[in-house]
Amino acid sequence: MIFNKLIIFVTAMFCLALFAWPAHALVVLQYHHISDQSPPATSTSPALFEAHLNFLQEQNISVLSIAQLPELLQKAQNGNKLPDRAVMITFDDGYRSIYNSAYPLLKKRDWPFAVFVNSKPHDEKNPLYMSWKQMREMAANQAIFANHSDSHPHFLRRRGGESFQGWQQRRMNEIVFAQKRLAKELDVKTKLFAHPYGEYDENLLQQLEQLGYLAFGQQSGPIAAYSHPQLLPRFPMGGRYGRAEDFAIKVFSLPFPRLKATVKDSKGRSLKNPELPEEETLPVLTLVSPVLRFAENAQCFASGQGAIHTKIKGGGIQAVAIQPLKVGRSRYNCTVQAGGGRYYWYSQMFIRRNVGGSWYSE
Repeated sequence: MIFNKLIIFVTAMFCLALFAWPAHALVVLQYHHISDQSPPATSTSPALFEAHLNFLQEQNISVLSIAQLPELLQKAQNGNKLPDRAVMITFDDGYRSIYNSAYPLLKKRDWPFAVFVNSKPHDEKNPLYMSWKQMREMAANQAIFANHSDSHPHFLRRRGGESFQGWQQRRMNEIVFAQKRLAKELDVKTKLFAHPYGEYDENLLQQLEQLGYLAFGQQSGPIAAYSHPQLLPRFPMGGRYGRAEDFAIKVFSLPFPRLKATVKDSKGRSLKNPELPEEETLPVLTLVSPVLRFAENAQCFASGQGAIHTKIKGGGIQAVAIQPLKVGRSRYNCTVQAGGGRYYWYSQMFIRRNVGGSWYSE
């Protein structure tokens, strides 16, 4: 009887510690088009975007400049806390709707924001994209511009007859050339990069590290001190991902404390890259964190499938899709209640080619 009471007491104390874990997170929001006339999957209506901004204002959320990120990450790695109840607002691709619809709303609030630019369409004066002149105006009003490659290629796709060395050099040339264009047109000095399509591999992350870049993916979640500097998470806001009813949950999300994440194939072999081997369709994600030891409310979801198999085991959770992952890009998203209406959040990207090894069209 005494032993049972002791077990109950220890469990209760651990659960209290679970919900009392320090709550500090930096959330980065990612937008593309701010328009009702662009592709729905990557678009946020001007009305919904304004509702997002109104929510941040009403909740007294700090809107930080991405220029502060290198210093914040350095301090976090030295043991300081990341700012809580804080967001950074980013846009990818430099579409003209950013200038027409988003910029006036941000300028009115005097809020900083960042735009990751793929330089080629701007050089070609593509009417769907902002002009360099418009970007210079924005840069004088809290906008930070950063690197999104020159031509926005699929960096994972090696061309026919292209050597491995040539492929690697082509990727580096894309990044270096775009940075030169940003430096010339907008006097950009900070080395920040956003992966086109959110796609990456270990070699690309190493290239970016060697070039001195901090970089962002498109896997959702808040930034933690342990986040990979060349694969920082952001919350995509396009299409259904930006729904008003989900916005607060994402803004107030937290990183899992002291997280260790591993991915293996269905035969137990470690996977380092998001691109899955040809026959692999059911990768296994394992997350280990102190908050998971007695967590009973862990949930994981897969793109297009909803809730998936999630097993709590030995201080961690193990997640695997119910059905084979689709061709293209997919994600596992895992959450656990953190108390106070907040959730711990982690996301992992997966990429599948077509059967036979060819790349899907996009």
